Amino acid sequence: MITLRAPAKVTRYLEVTGRRADGLHELRSEMVTVELADALDVDEHADYLRVRDAGGAVPEDETNLVARALRLVARRAGVTVRKAIPVGGGLGGGSADAAAILRWAGGVSAERALTLGSDVPFCQVGGRALVEGVGERVTSLAFERRDLTLILAPFGVDTRACYAAYDEMRAERWSPRGSNHLEEPAARVEPRLAELREWLRAEWGVPVHLAGSGSTLFVDGRVSDAPSSSLISPVGSLRILVTSTTSA
Repeated sequence: MITLRAPAKVTRYLEVTGRRADGLHELRSEMVTVELADALDVDEHADYLRVRDAGGAVPEDETNLVARALRLVARRAGVTVRKAIPVGGGLGGGSADAAAILRWAGGVSAERALTLGSDVPFCQVGGRALVEGVGERVTSLAFERRDLTLILAPFGVDTRACYAAYDEMRAERWSPRGSNHLEEPAARVEPRLAELREWLRAEWGVPVHLAGSGSTLFVDGRVSDAPSSSLISPVGSLRILVTSTTSA
């Protein structure tokens, strides 16, 4: 039995640069690996898939990205995924788990990793990188040590719905602003996201950013007066995590 580490990723900025004929959106973004990570216990002499601490929100069948990654590298193993990365928060948990399997099996090309999902090529490399195209072009950048405060909302944002909202808004002659072109479309899909972002900005007095298509928000640095039981979020209970970037 061996244990693999599957670090989460945070998308620090995201620009939508175009849309391909097949409907996929081309991006330019900076992604960073953080210390928050799932753990995968791998038994090379068995054949099963179990997911722990996900509240039943992650399938344990052939649709799971771990199972798909094993098929991609033509390997069999018993895998228990111990989740620490929140499900549906935009931190790449499923992609990180798949990438851990790819690394264990010796790695694959970015093009093959892309068949599992747009975040998998970056998650296989990790660190800090410029990610372009539909996720297949990963250019490593110099490591920068940063602390990040993550705000985990009690709801998720569907990525496909977010991109559909982006296309609808562009058709309405809207132009993206700021460092994350999906921030306003995500708020159209889930209005509570904008409400939470503005509340946090007012409470903390610092910029609050959306990580990719959400629903995780983040603040650069450590926020000393993070919400406590005395501060009632307008959208319900929040989880506040402080994590750091990592080079691997």
